[in-house]
Amino acid sequence: PQLPYLIDGPTKLTQSNAILRYIARKHNLCGETEEEKQHVDLLENQIIDMRMNFIRLVYSPDFEKLKPAYLEQLPKKLQELSRFLGSRPWFVGQKVGGGCWGEFGESLWGLTPLSLPQPTFVDFLAYDYLDQQRMFVPECPELKGNLAQFLQRFEALDKISAYMRSGRFIKTPVYWPTANWGNTK
Repeated sequence: PQLPYLIDGPTKLTQSNAILRYIARKHNLCGETEEEKQHVDLLENQIIDMRMNFIRLVYSPDFEKLKPAYLEQLPKKLQELSRFLGSRPWFVGQKVGGGCWGEFGESLWGLTPLSLPQPTFVDFLAYDYLDQQRMFVPECPELKGNLAQFLQRFEALDKISAYMRSGRFIKTPVYWPTANWGNTK
């Protein structure tokens, strides 16, 4: 079959985003309310657009010529993501196990600190994009503040943290050898 592929019982899928959405639906990571689902859809497409622009850059034969324009527009794109995230722990959703969270993440119904809002699958997309930008422009001031906290919070998720400490985790290369960046260990 085409790569990547997923076989889960009778389900057989190819295409990265189809697989991602299938897993997200299976584990209730698509938002719960209609408004959350709309925000998930919006953010998914925004991040995919941003990621595709970056991919076009790193694979372009004119990489060095195009890089300054990319770097010039990057702060604005990151500021938009930062504003969208705001003070929330995750990009979409505040609902947890029957509780309710205030605008700044404080508990309104006495939830314990362990009852944190859950990420949606767009948080995985956002992490992937932001992590690559962090590697590409380590000194980028827009990757400080709430976006840096988001990256740390994502990496601290139990299963993500365990995976990143395992021998299966490969940070680099990010792209194929034909890319102009992120193509080496």
